[in-house]
Parts: sequence; C-alpha cells; structure tokens
Amino acid sequence: MNHSSTKNKKTFFNAVFVNGKFCKNPNLTVADDFSFSGLNIPGNTENRVGSNVTLLNVDRIPGLNTLGISLARLDFAPNGGLNPPHIHPRATEILVVVEGTLYVGFVTSNPNRLITKVLYPGDVFVFPIGLIHFQFNVGKTNAVAFAGLSSQNPGVITIANAVFGSNPSINSDVLVKAFQLDKNVVNYLQKLF
Repeated sequence: MNHSSTKNKKTFFNAVFVNGKFCKNPNLTVADDFSFSGLNIPGNTENRVGSNVTLLNVDRIPGLNTLGISLARLDFAPNGGLNPPHIHPRATEILVVVEGTLYVGFVTSNPNRLITKVLYPGDVFVFPIGLIHFQFNVGKTNAVAFAGLSSQNPGVITIANAVFGSNPSINSDVLVKAFQLDKNVVNYLQKLF
C-alpha cells in the first residue's frame, strides 16, 4: 500500500459525520459549498400530479450541514397542480406564495382536524413538523411558492407513495382493513404507485 493511500484512509476514518453527512474541514470550504444557482428556473410540472419541488437541502448545499435550515421552490401547473399530502419528519415548513392561488392545509394529530386556507401572492402559511399537509393550485395560471424548512435534511414522506408504493409492498390484507377498501382497489393502487 502506498503512503498516499494510507493517508487517505486515515483521513476518512478520522472524518466527522453529523446527521450522516461528512463535515468538511472548515479550512477547505469554498463558496460552492454554500451556494446554489438556478432557483429562478421553473421546475417541470408535466407529471401525474402537476407539481415540482426543487429542494435545496444539505445534499445540494453541503454548507447547510448542522445549520438547521433548507429551502424549496414549488412549481404548480394551472388548474389543479398538486403537491400531494406528505409529511416532513424532521422539519416545520413555512411557505410563501409568490405567484398564483394555492389552497393549502394540514391535518392535526388526534383529533384529526383539517386546517385550510386559500393563499394569494405574498401570503404565508406554516405547516407544523410531522403533520400531513398539501398545496393545491386552484387558479387558472401557474403557481409558484417558496418554502423554508427548519432542518438541513427535512425528509419527505408522500403518503400515497409510502402506503401504496412501498418496496416490498405492504400486505394488501393490511391495507384492505386499514382503509376499508375492496382488495381489487388496493391491488390497483399498489400497481399505480
């Protein structure tokens, strides 16, 4: 084994990981570790739900590691673009609408109350950590919003994808009973997701 290979292994073994992410030596950081370009570019909303989320978390901006924040741009197609019901297991979200009209909401923990509001440009709404929430474009034009999240790695669990599209699949008997659905419907949904 050559000396440089031994040195690299020692460096790796001595590396510090926080939240599962490598902490770069502060003396080796560069501007690109703390920046991102292109958030002005609309995301592609030509998909089944008509939305696109451009998330800037620690994976895209390494300098966010340990700072407890991230940012997202949300683009919505006209007439029903949807950011489907989902949760962020590690973050509260604050959303500001900059273009269009969004119907937004979240469901409280037991008892499960739905809290909703229609938002217009300049309006802000907060989604508490870990609660199911959504955004839906009720306007005839594109909608754009920006969201701040209180974690450098907020995570996202899209409810329908997680329940009907897990790998391996959740036993259909479990879903039939949980959702009180016909087994054919559950099988269809599992194939769809």
